[in-house]
Amino acid sequence: MRTYPYFLLLFWVGQPYPTFSTPLSKRTSGFPAKKRALELSGNSKNELNRSKRSWMWNQFFLLEEYTGSDYQYVGKLHSDQDRGDGSLKYILSGDGAGDLFIINENTGDIQATKRLDREEKPVYILRAQAINRRTGRPVEPESEFIIKIHDINDNEPIFTKEVYTATVPEMSDVGTFVVQVTATDADDPTYGNSAKVVYSILQGQPYFSVESETGIIKTALLNMDRENREQYQVVIQAKDMGGQMGGLSGTTTVNITLTDVNDNPPRFPQSTYQFKTPESSPPGTPIGRIKASDADVGENAAIEYSITEGEGLDMFDVITDQETQEGIITVKKLLDFEKKKVYTLKVEASNPHVEPRFLYLGPFKDSATVRIMVEDVDEPPIFSKLAYILQIREDAQINTTIGSVSAQDPDAARNPVKYSVDRHTDMDRIFNIDSGNGSIFTSKLLDRETLLWHNITVIATEINNPKQSSRVPLYIKVLDVNDNAPEFAEFYETFVCEKAKADQLIQTLRAVDKDDPYSGHQFSFSLAPEAASGSNFTIQDNKDNTAGILTRKNGYNRHEMSTYLLPVVISDNDYPVQSSTGTVTVRVCACDHHGNMQSCHAEALVHPTGLSTGALIAILLCIVTLLVTVVLFAALRRQRKKEPLIISKEDIRDNIVSYNDEGGGEEDTQAFDIGTLRNPEAIEDSKLRRDIVPEALFLPRRTPAARDNTDVRDFINQRLKENDTDPTAPPYDSLATYAYEGTGSVADSLSSLESVTTDGDQDYDYLSDWGPRFKKLADMYGGVDSDKDS
Repeated sequence: MRTYPYFLLLFWVGQPYPTFSTPLSKRTSGFPAKKRALELSGNSKNELNRSKRSWMWNQFFLLEEYTGSDYQYVGKLHSDQDRGDGSLKYILSGDGAGDLFIINENTGDIQATKRLDREEKPVYILRAQAINRRTGRPVEPESEFIIKIHDINDNEPIFTKEVYTATVPEMSDVGTFVVQVTATDADDPTYGNSAKVVYSILQGQPYFSVESETGIIKTALLNMDRENREQYQVVIQAKDMGGQMGGLSGTTTVNITLTDVNDNPPRFPQSTYQFKTPESSPPGTPIGRIKASDADVGENAAIEYSITEGEGLDMFDVITDQETQEGIITVKKLLDFEKKKVYTLKVEASNPHVEPRFLYLGPFKDSATVRIMVEDVDEPPIFSKLAYILQIREDAQINTTIGSVSAQDPDAARNPVKYSVDRHTDMDRIFNIDSGNGSIFTSKLLDRETLLWHNITVIATEINNPKQSSRVPLYIKVLDVNDNAPEFAEFYETFVCEKAKADQLIQTLRAVDKDDPYSGHQFSFSLAPEAASGSNFTIQDNKDNTAGILTRKNGYNRHEMSTYLLPVVISDNDYPVQSSTGTVTVRVCACDHHGNMQSCHAEALVHPTGLSTGALIAILLCIVTLLVTVVLFAALRRQRKKEPLIISKEDIRDNIVSYNDEGGGEEDTQAFDIGTLRNPEAIEDSKLRRDIVPEALFLPRRTPAARDNTDVRDFINQRLKENDTDPTAPPYDSLATYAYEGTGSVADSLSSLESVTTDGDQDYDYLSDWGPRFKKLADMYGGVDSDKDS
């Protein structure tokens, strides 16, 4: 490291003064020539006047990156007022003062405490001042000075990119621009050669070169072929100090790719290709693929295929697969093994994009021979026509031959063919076909007016191979025959006024015919012969397929004749002539003076608004039927209400529990409620009878509740007595459950099963005391002795 022993001393002159607004007179280099002291003037000692003085100023310079063990000495500040007695104090402020730069307050020596880097900060601006240590007043005005950092070569060149990527077309001329690299040096470009960079190539020769001052990389070798080598890696060095010895350097890598140009023509790897295809292949069927190789890539490797010559120029086609750059041979027309078995084609492959400067290398295309062999297949029969159209008259008899179809096996074997009709197209089996010769004939009568065209399908099938079949549409048109008589176009019912005049037109007639003659319809109208002589009307034929009905006399009387039936004969003009008779009803009506109809015979033609007599009668019958139904329903309800509940004397409904099985026995109380017996104090609510409505509504009666220890028999007797005297009580005991027997019963059990096993006879005489309602039980159990005897 070089050092520069430049030290500049700053001397301060003058005496203390309260304000320092006086500008510096001038700057000189060197030391001051003489010193001038400040003098006091004026009456007040506080007012100071400073005389003009001159002083010297220069910059301080420091070297960056100082590596010494002591602080780096910067320079010294000194004032003329400093007499060396320690009365003055030097103060430093500004960039880095007190930290980076320190000053000896007694001597004014300035030192740098740290290593300085010019690339971080090249200039420091500080301010210095000398003050009286005792009073703290400045003895010199504050002055600004600069410390400038001298540069050293401590930064190597750095490239803007660590790795550069570039491309250049192959086969480029020498000196073709590739890419420019740039390196920067952080050192001071204005001081020495520390920042002067020179470029050189370390790797990549002899293919590429670099300009030393600009960093531009160029090609250095002629005819570099991408197909031989595509990628190159070049290392570039940037060195400062103008490339001299001891300079710092940096490197970067440049990856260079040669881009493709169309300098290679397509070439077929073989001169002949051979493919096979069945003769049944439909148009568009691919047969095979061929491919020419091209060393280029991308657009330069694009290939177009074409058939230039050969026997099958119109039978085959070739298309290019854009993804694989293959040529696909396809069928263009239907093939026939029996006609031609082998085709020879010449297929050419060429580049659509050609670069003119490489045409000297030769034509950018190649050709190959393609042989295609057609394979024989078993083909279905072929009809002589794509469709058949036949005609037949509608009056043709059954089994009349309409025409024929013909189909042959196209194979060399010429297998025999049989014919049939697709019954899905002839559901009614109107037509049939001779399976041997293909003759079409009718199997049912035809009617053109029902169906004009019949579209059916005929199937031809090889007898030896039923799987081989073909179909052909057959359209049969039914020709018209005049077999329908003309008829009125509509039903005609007209009227004539009583005061009509002779030869008055009262109706125009029109006719229709289901037939369709070639020359069109020509109808004629006339009165029937039986009505022509004595008719009161005439028919006038208008010769345009219409006719008019005219009156023959003046005046008609509707009381004498209210309706005339006029038979009209309608004939056509075709062969054979067809005619029919239609009847026109003419009613005689009363008309006003304008000829408008008012009434005809006994009722008007237009009925007034209202209901007819029949409708009124029907409504009355419905009303009478409803009334009778209501009366009968009321009578039935009245009879039902008066009907007594017990119709027969034998119908005693005591709700006796049937013990026809050994189920729950007397403990089975699911169907009965003994709550009343178990809670004698409960007050029963009076409920109305549900079987019939009583004639008079009696007020409910309250019965005194039995006490706690009342015997069940006494409770039942009390209830029986109450019901016997109550006219509203039901004729049967609705509650007769004895699941709870209280303190016991003298009757013990009434079960017949248990009675059989009883040793002694039981006494049931007390049942007679219970009233007439228990008469049945008394009779049944009172006669036990007689039962046993019998």
